[in-house]
Amino acid sequence: MFENIFEIKNIVIYLVVINILGFLAMYLDKQKAKKGSWRIQEKTLFMLTVLGGGIGTLTGMYVFRHKTKKLNFVIGIPVILIAEILLVVVSYFQF
Repeated sequence: MFENIFEIKNIVIYLVVINILGFLAMYLDKQKAKKGSWRIQEKTLFMLTVLGGGIGTLTGMYVFRHKTKKLNFVIGIPVILIAEILLVVVSYFQF
């Protein structure tokens, strides 16, 4: 049943979806911040990044100018993204 779950096609689909979610989360949080309403938790934004949505989250951060004054986001999001890219590269060459 799950033998084909890790095919390249499925991984690409997952990464596209998680990055769109990261981008949209930054947009929604920015809109909520402007209105002074309930916000998306910072740990949720970081979790989207850790789950593979770093490109979307980072892009949303700068497109919407959101969280760009918070050092833990300015440094943390790119560091997580770089670490994940390095992990993929190292894993690819070891297998």
